[in-house]
Amino acid sequence: MLLDYLSQRQQPDSVGEEVARLERAGLDGYFVAETNHDAMLTAALVATRSTRLTVGTAIAIAFARSPMSMAYSAHGLQQIARGRFVLGLGSQIRAHVERRFGMPWGDPVRRMNEFIAAYHSVWDAWETGAELRFRGDFYQHTLMPPAFRPPKLPWPRPPVLLAGIGPRMTRLAAESADGIVCHPLSSVRYLRERTLPQLQRAADHLGKDLARFTVCATVLVATGSSADELDTEIARTRRQIAFYASTPAYRPVLELHGWGDLGDEARALTRQGRWSELPDLIDDDVLNAFAVVAEIDRLGPILAARYAGSLTRLNLATEHQFTDGQWIGLCSALRAAPDPLPPTGMGNT
Repeated sequence: MLLDYLSQRQQPDSVGEEVARLERAGLDGYFVAETNHDAMLTAALVATRSTRLTVGTAIAIAFARSPMSMAYSAHGLQQIARGRFVLGLGSQIRAHVERRFGMPWGDPVRRMNEFIAAYHSVWDAWETGAELRFRGDFYQHTLMPPAFRPPKLPWPRPPVLLAGIGPRMTRLAAESADGIVCHPLSSVRYLRERTLPQLQRAADHLGKDLARFTVCATVLVATGSSADELDTEIARTRRQIAFYASTPAYRPVLELHGWGDLGDEARALTRQGRWSELPDLIDDDVLNAFAVVAEIDRLGPILAARYAGSLTRLNLATEHQFTDGQWIGLCSALRAAPDPLPPTGMGNT
């Protein structure tokens, strides 16, 4: 299992020293979330400051862009990273797409399927020199003069990972992408009873081999080097879980555990602006279902045992500031864990 760093709100001008430190500590990748900065811009800066790390987005918001603009950005990033870039895509939710980005929304799974197809159609035109003739229900790309074709790269086009939590988007990841990015609210039970079997069923339907399919997840972690640090992280993690629980799109995860009412309660509090009361909804059972809570010296073995055989790549959603030695210990523990089971066994554990 590979360990990646997830930059959630990193200032773009501060990544240089951090990237060098993470490379020295032995991490495998540096992934950028799209929160309060453009993920592609920050990923480009990481790529220029690293020599070994996989550089990726987790995730870039597809519906805030067109397939063409995403293809240009991914091409440039693959060139800067010299073949180390991974494009993680996600749909976001309707409110953000329409009200924050001012872009159209509708039938997100079908739109995403077409987005990925159009994105690859653009790359096909660049790599083969063929005319661009993509006509879909959501996207039309039919113009690519020679002057606007970027140069061919000596590396393959970047792998596409698709963020998914619901069954339809999860199946689409198996059908149209090179991997899936699991949501932080995905419990181990949800991952093994829903996500992995859904991926396998979709692959079986297409006769697709998932042996090289990437299963990546952001894992909520509450850790610390002291009791006070751990308590602070636990409180922060309760807030994060409650925030996710208030989003209707994530209700299926709660329902699997019998906590559907929790989502209703969290949603009601957010609508009333009672944000400070959200953490009170998260008891210890909910906390431990969706997060790993452990002292720092126990964290690596617990993560490895919990996700062995389920994940290919793992990154941590935590505000704990790891020392170089702590990163090294985590890398060692996770690399000893087996990768996801082969296709015939996915989801059976």
